[in-house]
Amino acid sequence: MIPSSPRSKSIEYAIRDVVVPAMELEEQGHKILKLNIGDPIAYPGLSTPEHMVDAYVKSLRSGQNGYSGSYGVPELRQAISNDEVAKGWTCTSNDVYVTHGVTEALQIIFSAVLTEGDRILAPGPHYPPYMAYPQMSGAITEEYNLNPNDSWKVDIEDIRNRMNNDVRMLVLINPNNPTGNVMTPNEIDEIISIVEQYPNCMIIADEIYDGLDFTGHQVSIASKSTTVPVITLNGVSKVYYAPGWRIGYMALHDPINSLIEVRDSIERLLRSRLCASTPAQMGYLAGLTSNRDWMNNHKNIVMERRKIALSRIESIDGLEVEPTGGAFYMFVRITHPKWENNDKEFVLSLLNEEKVLLVHGSGFSKERGTGHVRLVHLADPDTLNEAFDRIERFLRNS
Repeated sequence: MIPSSPRSKSIEYAIRDVVVPAMELEEQGHKILKLNIGDPIAYPGLSTPEHMVDAYVKSLRSGQNGYSGSYGVPELRQAISNDEVAKGWTCTSNDVYVTHGVTEALQIIFSAVLTEGDRILAPGPHYPPYMAYPQMSGAITEEYNLNPNDSWKVDIEDIRNRMNNDVRMLVLINPNNPTGNVMTPNEIDEIISIVEQYPNCMIIADEIYDGLDFTGHQVSIASKSTTVPVITLNGVSKVYYAPGWRIGYMALHDPINSLIEVRDSIERLLRSRLCASTPAQMGYLAGLTSNRDWMNNHKNIVMERRKIALSRIESIDGLEVEPTGGAFYMFVRITHPKWENNDKEFVLSLLNEEKVLLVHGSGFSKERGTGHVRLVHLADPDTLNEAFDRIERFLRNS
């Protein structure tokens, strides 16, 4: 047998892993109520805007279908930089690099920066690639605390205590996936004041959910920094409701000119993989440069369904949840004595018995996610209520 890479064997992605047993049940004829994956257009009322789809199709039909520049279509890079400027920092089109989703941006950043033994600090719990991808460069991801009893707020003192000269990146996910926490401007300022003491460290600002803020205090992290390099990550998937287009970007904020070598490495890696999808870039361009009033309707739908989910969880014996500040996830604590320490078995048993699919919290952090499940609250009200009826029945009968 030809051996595979030992590092690849350690890669897990809980969000997709639980889909495998669900697919087996579907093949047997069962209908699964899926509250597991953050794909907004899989749910009624949250489709990709028509003007973006039209621009995508127009690009295809007009023959604008070949390779783009490796850093992205120039018009899109300019539109993204304009958007970032509107969020409060000096961003030029040359600071923007378009990628095959935010996940490719992460892979490129990690490959450009990390070497054996480097450390990354990421929130615990967090989006799984922040744990998985750095391993491929021999780096180590270490989790800093989010407070599970205070809406998953960032534990700033824990960040302070974990920082040293081996830390190359501090990851801030704002709003957070999977917890829905949104950081305040003061918290961001305090974190920047910590990181500025370590000249080899940068901030990775994952802001893919920035347009789904329910608190009113979400701000661009780059806009707050005059001393620390910040790489902002965003894209078309969540706020523009086009996840399958796989268009993301990184935008480099380098206030003290410390990313010159990193930028060169990023550009070399981008050139080596050619480019992101040209038609999809044109669709995103239409979203950025057209009227965005439609976003209010989509956001209102998300907030309505959030309200239903919070109300139903509050009424179910065996579950608890901290109110969320943004995104469209809830990280729900299991308090039922049979399941509180076995979240993965809870998810699989619920799937098999009641045909409702969630994601086990330990898949987002073995230490800090155990005893929780992540729930996507984007389904229509009837489906949400049916799913919660089944969850309640399952817990009652356990």
